[in-house]
Amino acid sequence: MLKPQLHQTSQSIKTLIPWSTTKSFVSGEILASFPINILNKNLRQKKNFRVHYYAANSTKAVLSSTEKSTSVKAVVTVQKTVGGTNLALTRGLDDIGDLLGKTLLLEIVADELDPKAGTEKPSIKTFAHRGRDVDGDTHYEADFVIPENFGEVGAVLVENEHHKEMYVKNIVIDGFPHGIVHITCNSWVHSKFDNPEKRIFFTNKSYLPSQTPSAIKRLRERELVIMRGDGFGQRKQFERVYDYDVYNDIGDPDASDDTKRPVLGGKEFPYPRRCKSGGPRSEKDPLSESKSTFAYVPRDEAFSELKDLSFRGNTLYSVLHAVVPALKSAINTDDGFPHFPAIDSLFNVGVDLSPLNDKSSLLNIIPRLIKAISNTRKGVLLFETPELLQRDKFSWFKDVEFARQTLAGLNPYSIRLVTEWPLKSKLDPEIYGPPESAITKELIELEIAGFMTVEEAVKQKKLFILDYHDLLLPYVNKVNELKGSVVYGSRTLFFLTPDGTLRPLAIELTRPPVCDKPQWKQVYCPTWHATGSWLWKLAKAHVLAHDSGYHQLVSHWGMAVKDPNAPYGLKLTIEDYPFANDGLVLWDTLKQWVTDYVNHYYTETELIKSDTELQAWWTEIKDVGHGDKKDEPWWPELKTPDDLIGIITTIVWVTSGHHAAVNFGQYSYAGYFPNRPTTARAKMPTEDPTDEEWENFLKKPEDALLQCFPSQIQATTVMAVLDVLSNHSPDEEYLGEKIEPYWAEDPVINAAFEKFSGRLKELEGIIDGRNADCNLMNRNGAGVVPYELLKPFSGPGVTGKGVPYSISI
Repeated sequence: MLKPQLHQTSQSIKTLIPWSTTKSFVSGEILASFPINILNKNLRQKKNFRVHYYAANSTKAVLSSTEKSTSVKAVVTVQKTVGGTNLALTRGLDDIGDLLGKTLLLEIVADELDPKAGTEKPSIKTFAHRGRDVDGDTHYEADFVIPENFGEVGAVLVENEHHKEMYVKNIVIDGFPHGIVHITCNSWVHSKFDNPEKRIFFTNKSYLPSQTPSAIKRLRERELVIMRGDGFGQRKQFERVYDYDVYNDIGDPDASDDTKRPVLGGKEFPYPRRCKSGGPRSEKDPLSESKSTFAYVPRDEAFSELKDLSFRGNTLYSVLHAVVPALKSAINTDDGFPHFPAIDSLFNVGVDLSPLNDKSSLLNIIPRLIKAISNTRKGVLLFETPELLQRDKFSWFKDVEFARQTLAGLNPYSIRLVTEWPLKSKLDPEIYGPPESAITKELIELEIAGFMTVEEAVKQKKLFILDYHDLLLPYVNKVNELKGSVVYGSRTLFFLTPDGTLRPLAIELTRPPVCDKPQWKQVYCPTWHATGSWLWKLAKAHVLAHDSGYHQLVSHWGMAVKDPNAPYGLKLTIEDYPFANDGLVLWDTLKQWVTDYVNHYYTETELIKSDTELQAWWTEIKDVGHGDKKDEPWWPELKTPDDLIGIITTIVWVTSGHHAAVNFGQYSYAGYFPNRPTTARAKMPTEDPTDEEWENFLKKPEDALLQCFPSQIQATTVMAVLDVLSNHSPDEEYLGEKIEPYWAEDPVINAAFEKFSGRLKELEGIIDGRNADCNLMNRNGAGVVPYELLKPFSGPGVTGKGVPYSISI
């Protein structure tokens, strides 16, 4: 009996949901694996279901002298490495195998059972010999003699005779009366010396489970069992097992007590599951895995070779292993920046790396990030100037930009509508102090200068809030015990002006009771008074640090209401909301593509209910992948095609549009860290100050702001990391850019994809038009960075646009 876990992997019978990708598996994402093509442009390298199975009658067919037959030729395309050497080729035995024509053993399997015997027809197998090199790939060729009554090809089994894995791109079989047979693989095939089971690749035709040809049903079922794993053993690099585990590998308890970390996942710390690696247990903490340098990723989920070289050569790996140590050696202090020109010097003077012995290697690893490292300048690391700073050096200082970025910046999800007044905490007042907000009706009405009452503003949907009060307050005292870290619970209130922009009204910062001190809270407002103006700037710095920490962790958007007469069925509470406006078009485009695909195969409700693989997949996502939340009432049901369309569109959106919106603008907006500091290091000058502290603030308030900002090493490290996270790799695959071969073979799906791709190109034009519209002041104006994060296509590098199929890191 099959477990209710379904996974997709490379090259399988194409079950029916239209997504695939060359992306790595990401542990902890909302999906761990999928049995349907659409979802895994988000998690894997172009794949479908695959099945390992030794056919019962896998002997070479013997033809009688009177039996008619057909001669066909199979060509297997194997990808070489970037350096030009076939990964499957090693010296010695493998070279001899190639010379003898015994590199790949191919076995053709018929798609239907023998109608008389009811058993599988004898398969046809032979060795493929190495042929020509074509366009950087190597072709392996094999000749088959196929009996007349063999029928159509259902699958090809492949055995790799080399001692190393090889990456098989496709198999093409020519010579059949019914035409050429195409099999898209795009998958690593392990060596038989690592695993004796053959890999199986199905033809480019998609089937519902109930429609799968009779002779390959067992192959399909067997593959699912293998890919689920049995829950035991440590995973090996060549394996394709998808199993679940809690996050019990983030610490290193055997090294010291300081490096021990709690297990994420379970009753105490609910969390989505990761991909199980099955490593040995820690000696000191049996609930945790021991630390390992090997991180298991199902083989076809791993980075492509080009992306892996990029990752290790000029991205996060290099930043963490080369740039950060270099910065620490060069800066060698935890101090903040002495003045603002010192911050600007990162982009026009650079960081002096002269203490380092070897600087030339850094230029090779990250040529974009480090613009100039030369012996003539004694070794200088020079950061790229972020687009925000290029357009307006002082934009970060302005309230209008502070407000604009809540709608068109890195975290456009957090702002929400105020629906109740007065503002009040839901936390326990016995622990955290009085729940009432210090932002009063009188204060707000004073700030909006009698334009309307607070009650009218709430009713007319004019008040908006960034609310990190209850979220952060429980952690304030613990964080503040750490050296150089300060956090508050915060609320920031905005007013929607008639021109469609937001105006910040007030910031409330709160510290809960600590030791013998009562709760402390204070409200800061924009003002022309010198002291109040600097306090307002400091309060904004704290809020931005909160927003940076919240970024990508939790999302509230409750910012639109259903309206059947509005475009896409939703009416935005803020009409000039760049993320929402562009996002709704992208969402609708995705949903239409998914709708076309799902409705092509699931023509009636009963097909959804009776699809056992589909139902097991959804059950697995809820009950296993998110086991800690499996009983929550908000999980959607999967009973109808519309249910499936909604589920898939949501998953695709999260791993494509949502991620692009919060990720690829990070260096543009936060590369100049005063615009978006990632941490605050000093408390507000008004929180229980000594006479000396207050006097120092009054004498030189700029120093207070610089002391609040990240330190020199914190800032430069984060800048380097953000540059990497904002980067598109050379082989990035974008939504609607390339059609999968098995989609192209179905005329209906091919037409649907062409429509999908066309609508994405239209979106590019729509976004360009909106950015040029002077009436849309949240995306147009002097010095304003245009909102392009949801433009579907992009070139490589840090571009601030482009929506890939999935999340890589």
